[in-house]
Amino acid sequence: MTEQTPVTETTAKAVPVLPDAQTVTSVKHYTDRLFAFRVSRPASLRFRSGEFVMIGLMGDPHPETGKQRPLLRAYSIASPSWDDELEFYSIKVPDGPLTSKLQHIKVGDQIILKPKPVGTLVHDALLPGTRLYLFSTGTGFAPFASLLREPETYENFDEIVMTHTCRDVDELTYGRELIENLKSDEMMIELLGEENLAKIRYYPTTTREQSPKMGRITTLIENGELFADLGVPALDPAVDRAMVCGSLAFNLDIKALMEKAGLNEGANSEPGEFVIEKAFVG
Repeated sequence: MTEQTPVTETTAKAVPVLPDAQTVTSVKHYTDRLFAFRVSRPASLRFRSGEFVMIGLMGDPHPETGKQRPLLRAYSIASPSWDDELEFYSIKVPDGPLTSKLQHIKVGDQIILKPKPVGTLVHDALLPGTRLYLFSTGTGFAPFASLLREPETYENFDEIVMTHTCRDVDELTYGRELIENLKSDEMMIELLGEENLAKIRYYPTTTREQSPKMGRITTLIENGELFADLGVPALDPAVDRAMVCGSLAFNLDIKALMEKAGLNEGANSEPGEFVIEKAFVG
């Protein structure tokens, strides 16, 4: 009986307690509003870097029936397509139906993950170009965390401009650390190539707390400051491509600026000069 006990415990832990359950393998909190976590990856899951999936937890029991329904939201996969695990980057909303619960997960917990990846922030939706702009605000950095670790990104473009706009400096930490690690981690250098990693131009800005670069990226595009700082020409549909992920208002503002510059929006079915993640708002 004693010899069988460990086997029984192991078996019990392996039984999913949620539908489409995946196990949390790490959690890191960056601020009181932002955190990242990693979960196990279903063996059958295939996705393109930049896509999103639906993840969540079970909701509170219904006061009358006691039944629970899953709370699911679209989350960009922040890890690249080759990673053995799945990474996500999330906001914390105190009264948010999902994030009020999700922010308290810890290693060993389980989340629901619907293994049906979709999205437009993929290389297939862009026409060939020379310079790739990745425009993000807040947790909109997540799909680009995937694409920055994807070899195809560097095969397709000679220059990658990663912009990230947040209110405060601490909110830039996730993106800054990821890019720093890309350029210092031996495995990533070997996978992507030192000469390719040199293609990254990181352009962080803040809108509230003082930092080396202040201002909304939309303003810095409009007044030409972005291009002056980078030492590159203004947007040119012949060579420039862009991916956009942020709040709905941000996405619409960037879309207007792209179209004003002559860039056409693309999709999986019809590639263009820029793409927007319509499912993501954060």
